[in-house]
Amino acid sequence: MSNIFLEELELPEIDYHLEVGSGTQAEQTGIGMIKIEKVLIEEKPDVSIVQGDTNTALAGALASVKLLIPVAHVEAGLRSFDRTMPEEINRILTDHSSEVLFAPTLEAKANLEREGIRENVFVVGNTIVDAVLQNSKIAEKKSKILTKLGLSPKEYILVTAHRKENVDDKDKLRKLVEILTSLPMQVVYPVHPRTESRLREFGLWDALKSAPNVMLLKPLGYLDFLKLEKNAFIIMTDSGGIQEEAIILNVPCLTLRYNTERPETLKAGGNILVGLEKDIALRYVRKLIEDEEFYKRMSSAKNPFGDGKSGERIVNILITLWESGKLKVRASNFLS
Repeated sequence: MSNIFLEELELPEIDYHLEVGSGTQAEQTGIGMIKIEKVLIEEKPDVSIVQGDTNTALAGALASVKLLIPVAHVEAGLRSFDRTMPEEINRILTDHSSEVLFAPTLEAKANLEREGIRENVFVVGNTIVDAVLQNSKIAEKKSKILTKLGLSPKEYILVTAHRKENVDDKDKLRKLVEILTSLPMQVVYPVHPRTESRLREFGLWDALKSAPNVMLLKPLGYLDFLKLEKNAFIIMTDSGGIQEEAIILNVPCLTLRYNTERPETLKAGGNILVGLEKDIALRYVRKLIEDEEFYKRMSSAKNPFGDGKSGERIVNILITLWESGKLKVRASNFLS
């Protein structure tokens, strides 16, 4: 799937393919550490920059700090306070392995302070704003996805659902299918391969595929997906990043989870948690359809994640730390 992004965004080829593949959380993290360590030994970087809350981010942070290579964590301080989520464990451990922490918001910074992390914490906004602002105009011009799918702007609900806690549990996945097949509007759902596998395994694929209001798609390129996001009437998702993208693009978001590490979107008024509760989800969808003022409030919620210059700030901070000799793994000294 990465090749689609490289081609569309005209990015350089990837230098190292880790090829970790599927597996348990421990397998992915452990194999990732082994392979990343070899790259670090060969490249000898001044700093390792890790982004987000994936197993790869944690593997990169642990492999780096054990080689005394300082780690800079982009998107530091996010917390859902739900330790049943693998991503939450990754966030906590990555933050505590990092020397430089780039928090997207003051709330994320406060989370770090509560855990005793106060040095080298910088509030820079979120790089996702940089990406969305840079590419949404390109997507509007280049992408023909609406025409290809026969869709009109603001006449469909865009859905994504891939999180382990939602799709690996048969009862929860069944609830998701029940919600989607009951929505009173066209549903557009690009299905992650892992989710499709679980839908088929649990005998739910046919019910979803045959629903007259549901359009199932293969995974899309970034520009096509961005255009679908921007033109959706509502976005329903269990993704943290898409909660952010929705509010940046001024599209109301209903999150198919019971908690979120992006509480700023809730406070801003652009996002509502509906879990996998059919009655709650349908109530808010109908309210957004029928109540123009409510829709206007959600769609005009202010983006809390910055001005699109996060990447520039991060680079400048790292250069300043490096030039001052402060970009290094620190050690304590208790001698009096």
